[in-house]
Amino acid sequence: MTTNDLMELLRRHLPEIRASLTATQFARFQDSVRRLGEVGDDGRAMRLALREVRLCLLPLPRENELRRRLDQFRSAGAAPAAVLPDPDQLDELIRLLESVDWPTLDPASAELARGVRRRLLTAPARGPEELTGAAAQDPARAGLIRLTDPELGDRYPDFQFDPDTGEPHPVVQRINRLLLSDQDPWGAADWWLAGNSWLRDTPAALVGRVPDALLTEAAAALVGDGRW
Repeated sequence: MTTNDLMELLRRHLPEIRASLTATQFARFQDSVRRLGEVGDDGRAMRLALREVRLCLLPLPRENELRRRLDQFRSAGAAPAAVLPDPDQLDELIRLLESVDWPTLDPASAELARGVRRRLLTAPARGPEELTGAAAQDPARAGLIRLTDPELGDRYPDFQFDPDTGEPHPVVQRINRLLLSDQDPWGAADWWLAGNSWLRDTPAALVGRVPDALLTEAAAALVGDGRW
């Protein structure tokens, strides 16, 4: 998979990207793509720019084809080759990114994104009044995923807490921070609550059942190690 292959994938999947990212997330994604054209022949800078593009796409639903392709390449160690993208291809992608009409979303893509959020909100969760200790005082600082339910308000998925003490699992807090859950709570929740081919189970179901290091390694592989 070359950088130009990635540019083509991004171009084909712009409707889903547009539907799944907030305006702030999309602006960050635009900036990351622009930086691909500013790295010159610096291989390390290119690898970092590619990693940033991928991080910007973490909010995509895991059902999205582009997200699946990127996860497959990353888990297989087949990162896009750090070569300069074709200038014309990159310019065309940037032009398309800047012409996105936010009020007019592709209905199918928008419904897919809404469906993912509905699924995540069906998982057992607790409200702010059920939090204890430091988590109750400052849930964000405690590294907790907070999802917003249109009817119930703030919800904190149950897998984050020890069922006996009610305190957050340290490994969950650590991984949530690794997944930037404060910036993308839906993407982080989707990682925990969706099937994981590497772990062969849902990560949330494995908390306390497998070594913390294994869960952390799986999350680190998704985020990347600087290569992609």
